[in-house]
Amino acid sequence: MITLMQIQAKLAEAIQQSGMTQTEIAKRLNIKPTQICSYMHGRKMPALDTFANLCAVLDIDANDILCIR
Repeated sequence: MITLMQIQAKLAEAIQQSGMTQTEIAKRLNIKPTQICSYMHGRKMPALDTFANLCAVLDIDANDILCIR
């Protein structure tokens, strides 16, 4: 069974390994840097459209973040 904690950990790891700052990612997504910080610390999960755009910006497969494979 996949848990929300696993997904949050994968998302935080992908953001950290992207080589981009939280501010840079936020600018590309047209959101506030505090939202990226919230994703990093597991306080919030992005909306589905933001999640899809975040995966595109980070050049990652959503299936990997969602622990589907």
